[in-house]
Amino acid sequence: MEFKKHFLSVDGNTAAALGSYLFTEVAAIYPITPSSPMAEGVEAYASQGKKNLFGNTVDVVELQSEAGASGSVHGALQAGCLSTTYTASQGLLLMIPNIYKWVGEELPAVLHVAARSLASRSLSIFGDHEDIYACRQTGITMINSGSVQEVADLAPVAHLIAIESSAPVMHFFDGFRTSHEIQNVEFVEDAGWKSLLDEEALKKFKEKALNPHGHAVTRGGAENDDTVFQTMEAQNLHNEHILVVAEKYFDLASKLTGRHYAPFVYEGAKDATKVIILMGSACETASEVVSKLNAEGEKVGVVRVHLYRPFSAKLLCEAIPETVKKIAVLDRTKEVNSLGEPLYLDVVAALRQMNRHVDVVLGGRYGLSSHDTQPKHIKAVFDFLDAKKNWTSFTVGINDDVTNLSIPVDDSFHVDGDYTSCLFYGLGSDGTVSANKSSCKIIGDATGMYAQAYFAYDSRKSGGVTRSHLRFGKTPIHSTYYIQHADFISVSLDSYIFKFDIAKDLKDGGTLLLNTDMTPEELVKVMPNKMKHDLAVKHAKFYIIDANKLAAECHMGRHTNTILQASFFKLNPTIMDYAEAQDWMKKMAYKSYYKKGDEIVQANYKAIDAGANGLIEVEVDPSWAKLPNYMEKSKTGDDYYDEYMNEINSLRGYDLPVSTFRKWELEDGTFRNNYSFKEKRSIADVVPVWHKDYCIQCNQCAFVCPHSTIRPFLLDEAEIAGLPEDERNDVLDAMGPSVKGLKFRIQVAPRDCVGCGVCMQACPGKKVKQADGTFKTVKALTMEEAKSQFHHEAAADYLYKHVTPRTDKFPTNTIKGAAFLMPYTEVCGACAGCGEAPYYRLATQLFGKDMLIANATGCSSIYNGSTPLSPFVTDKEGNGVAWANSLFEDNAEYGYGMRVATDFKLNQIVNIIKNNIDNVEPELKEVLVDYTNNIKDKDHVRSILPDLIAKLEASKCEGIKELLAHKADLLDKSVWIVGGDGWAYDIGYGGLDHVIANEKDVNIMVLDTEVYSNTGGQASKSTQTGAIAEFASSGKKEAKKNLALIAMSYEHVYVAAISLGANPTQAIKAMKEAESYNGPSLIICYSPCLLHHIKGGLTYSEVSEKLAVECGYFPIFRWDPRKIGTEEGPFTMDCKEPDWSKFRDYLMVQARFSQLPKLNPEHAEELLSNCEKYAKRRYEALLRFGGKLNK
Repeated sequence: MEFKKHFLSVDGNTAAALGSYLFTEVAAIYPITPSSPMAEGVEAYASQGKKNLFGNTVDVVELQSEAGASGSVHGALQAGCLSTTYTASQGLLLMIPNIYKWVGEELPAVLHVAARSLASRSLSIFGDHEDIYACRQTGITMINSGSVQEVADLAPVAHLIAIESSAPVMHFFDGFRTSHEIQNVEFVEDAGWKSLLDEEALKKFKEKALNPHGHAVTRGGAENDDTVFQTMEAQNLHNEHILVVAEKYFDLASKLTGRHYAPFVYEGAKDATKVIILMGSACETASEVVSKLNAEGEKVGVVRVHLYRPFSAKLLCEAIPETVKKIAVLDRTKEVNSLGEPLYLDVVAALRQMNRHVDVVLGGRYGLSSHDTQPKHIKAVFDFLDAKKNWTSFTVGINDDVTNLSIPVDDSFHVDGDYTSCLFYGLGSDGTVSANKSSCKIIGDATGMYAQAYFAYDSRKSGGVTRSHLRFGKTPIHSTYYIQHADFISVSLDSYIFKFDIAKDLKDGGTLLLNTDMTPEELVKVMPNKMKHDLAVKHAKFYIIDANKLAAECHMGRHTNTILQASFFKLNPTIMDYAEAQDWMKKMAYKSYYKKGDEIVQANYKAIDAGANGLIEVEVDPSWAKLPNYMEKSKTGDDYYDEYMNEINSLRGYDLPVSTFRKWELEDGTFRNNYSFKEKRSIADVVPVWHKDYCIQCNQCAFVCPHSTIRPFLLDEAEIAGLPEDERNDVLDAMGPSVKGLKFRIQVAPRDCVGCGVCMQACPGKKVKQADGTFKTVKALTMEEAKSQFHHEAAADYLYKHVTPRTDKFPTNTIKGAAFLMPYTEVCGACAGCGEAPYYRLATQLFGKDMLIANATGCSSIYNGSTPLSPFVTDKEGNGVAWANSLFEDNAEYGYGMRVATDFKLNQIVNIIKNNIDNVEPELKEVLVDYTNNIKDKDHVRSILPDLIAKLEASKCEGIKELLAHKADLLDKSVWIVGGDGWAYDIGYGGLDHVIANEKDVNIMVLDTEVYSNTGGQASKSTQTGAIAEFASSGKKEAKKNLALIAMSYEHVYVAAISLGANPTQAIKAMKEAESYNGPSLIICYSPCLLHHIKGGLTYSEVSEKLAVECGYFPIFRWDPRKIGTEEGPFTMDCKEPDWSKFRDYLMVQARFSQLPKLNPEHAEELLSNCEKYAKRRYEALLRFGGKLNK
């Protein structure tokens, strides 16, 4: 029977979600990059009422961790429901204990994995097979897809195999390279897959379910030494049958889809002499290379591994032509201290088992953590098989100049594809990626062409460089690697031409488009010689457009993506007729924005027209071909920055040899501090400008800045003399008796500022008398064009790095005093206007010189610790934040271990003193007694430390001199455990609960965004009722977890809830009280996030924090156990009684709530009413709890 087929433009995750939904009854999910979109898709389909093959809507449940998700899958299977989950990396590792259970109990679980690197020396979200190989010992069936099309075909196959074989199946594909690559994919109609379902096997599974009504049995008990061995071996026949079932369904899928599938698929010459064996997305690249080499007369082939477990030696050897003499096995992993990587060892064992002789079998590593694998790398492996000297455990794609395991690569080799290649350089969060996804859909729908889109990002939360790799052709596209020969390149930010080798990847005759406000004449004067050379040599066409200006004229704000998208279509008529593209763009704009009103629709229409009409061609001078053909590299004189950090920031990280990482001692994951200020990303369109005449010296602007790029200074005459001459008069007389004779200045770092505007919103301004006698408030800050302010950078460099902050002039429990403190973090990688980062900055200002931080994986770990930059700095004494990240799930325990170690070392010190106190000089004894009596008072110990060390060095008591070996530990550490709500409320809650249940002196700071911000905005137990989030696409139904009340129930835990925009002094007070409390402290910080979709954006993050407290959404308070039994009592509510009439208004200025009536009209009112009801209950519960114990 023939079944209908249809095409969709989807990524690998979506293809897996669609395929798995058909066979799933219960999906237990938890977010982790890059697999989250699979679970998000399944949850969205379920909320829309989509039916599976059995006519039911999938029941989707979110758990607190991957361990929990796998446990729920286990339970659902035992209770007779087909169950599925989705994960990657550390999440997959957390499932391993349950995978063993699924295997042993012969349950048809299906696990879809976007394969990803594991965290070891560092964390990486990118793709390889480390996590997959870590599961190969469990016995789970493992099938692999190497492309988006294969995911669409094999995702259902995984379920079919699981059901008939009554065994769990893991279906995996490369994270990002496949999971996030968009392709035009052919899908078979649902009835086609249902026709392959073994109904009898499904019936047996259902009948096997635990059921007190008719099937009351016992499972999962304990066995002893007399029976375990035999029982394990009794499963042999069952396990052997899995291979038979897998072969059957690969064959059936081949017939159904028209594409060939088998456990091992060979492509290449029938009489090949050289073969590469591998699995994953690189198979597509290898296939391209094999086709080209064979067309040129070589005899080569590639074996794609689709069934990794069970691994059939027989089927592998049958797939390899008898003529093959040399084999290279490529593994996308590194298995330390083994004889070789897993697939290589499997192939060697298979050849031996089948007595198959070949002359050479080599194993190599490639593509770790999505390291791009080009055709030239595959060609290099074939060449290496013929080399006079070759070795196993080789690497390809890097330059290993230390252990010399890398093989030579011919950089000139490439494969010409029958498609148009387009490369787009964008700025994170500028809309470039979204516009390119839209373009792919337009081209695919309008022309029927095949489209491929892949997006490369750095680790910054926003503001980093993005590269969109788009290909369009009339035949399926198999090029799973970065574009290095582009027909068209678009650059969204003109500063990129000075930082990146932009024209390097342009084809001969290609087109370059640059967004800039410069005229052609101005641009030509400043363009790098290398860029000019490349444009001339490649006979390129060069266009510019001032998209920022046009966006403003079209009332599009800073959104240039629509304009540049229109320019792309105008300059690429061979892809699609521009008039037709223009029509499609306007149709999509109307569909996207008509609900927001005609004004927004018309603004988009104008932007589309402007994208074509605003183009200006820049003449490429042929004489430029004589200019130097190398990229001039700026030098700072700091070799670490110039040789390592700047190379990565300039997109030349691929060129770094292994020796660089040895030279700078980077191999254990250590970053150096004090470098973020050197980067000068210059990514803001506008930055704040200080107008001293309207400044009241309140320092609120600096207090709210997430990136520490606006700061107050108190300067004497000598320090003012150090400023550039034209800056010296831009100061005020400092206000207050303690600063008499000093000058005040607000300094912006314009090239580091990200332009969020939070400081401008916070500025109270000054009342200025007008001509008519009335008073008008004029702000001391205005947002102005960033480039016009770059000349202030020299002043910023001088003041930030060479002037010591005067921190003793104002009380540090005030906004003004705290803002004068040195921030021990600066220019972090957080989003512009981030609600989390100001809390982090404030904590480092108050305690940074003593801080030892354990940071949970999440947004805060990414913006504080992404290669190559750390935002942390040290002071002139060399003191500063010591920061580390372990995992998502164990951060509380990780920080607890730091405290235990710190206490152990302090006890060592105390014991040395006790053992020698009677033998030391009287004057030293006096200091030692003072030290031991005040050992937890860091400020006091710091004041006596110089005297103590001097007396220790002069002492004649050898025993006491042992303290000098502990010099770095004489001062207690301030241990902070930091993470988001996904960590504290969900995956790490068990550990957090254990830590606060003990009495160790740790400070826990929860940056509460009410969603899993880092993985894309999935609901956590902190998410409020009615909020729209991933995994809660129709609004969250459950109430927000009251973490504070749970912690307060222990009574010995200091607890505070703070909201910086509502009451800054309360936030300072809470942090200081927590730090001073000798026991566990928990501070919950309300943190607006980009994913809240606040009206006006995160410019209003501080305003949002203020309103959240005023309306009762987030009450702020402190619970201090030291005051239990006192008249004052331990509980203090630090906000007025909420104005509940403002509650709904507050919700409606955030799209996460305001969109609910449109997305879930039937239940929206109920959910929003419940949100307010639950908020009132939380408020009343706090008052009851606090009031009860105050009596």
